Amino acid sequence: MIDLHTHTLFSDGVLLPAELIRRCEAKGFRGLVITDHVDYSNIDFVIPNVLNACKEIASVAKIKVHGGVELTHLRPEHIKSMVKRARELGAFLVLVHGETITEPVLPGTNRAAIEAGADILVHPGLITESDAKLAKANGVRLEVSGRKGHAYANGHVVKTAKKVGAKLVFGSDSHTPDDLLDRNRAECIARGAGLEEKDIQEIFKEAESLIGL
Repeated sequence: MIDLHTHTLFSDGVLLPAELIRRCEAKGFRGLVITDHVDYSNIDFVIPNVLNACKEIASVAKIKVHGGVELTHLRPEHIKSMVKRARELGAFLVLVHGETITEPVLPGTNRAAIEAGADILVHPGLITESDAKLAKANGVRLEVSGRKGHAYANGHVVKTAKKVGAKLVFGSDSHTPDDLLDRNRAECIARGAGLEEKDIQEIFKEAESLIGL
């Protein structure tokens, strides 16, 4: 299993990076990216500290780990500059918290994230076909979410992405140990979202390529 979307107590998760990595290692994960929530207030603190933890652990762990980030509830007008800032700070992957149907994310967030060239637009909710087309053109992946609530729109995301040829990836969006999903569970969620077996294998191959495996 490879997980591109996880959280620690550097945002709203419950585990230290070391424990999250160890738990994933014990479950047989091959790789993960820690992507804690940031906005204007904590981006300069969170990214360097998570990167440092990943660097220390990666040198001795049996799992490939990277420090990324999830830009969360930003004003759409600020997303481009914050994507740039996250990359300047060394974030391995830049995720943007999309227009999930379970939170009051500002309209226009999906489009701003795609225009900014984020690596992954996570739980993009009822994404429009035009935004999905732009995601394909800009190389922005759309997430099939393993998180309760956010997963309600997975079927729509899959249908829209497949219609226009946009790339999909899977992320657990884990915040607690119980949120971590093994490959079998992740595949079940993907099937429930309408993905066929060849599509499921493709999204996990995409994850492998992103993480460098």
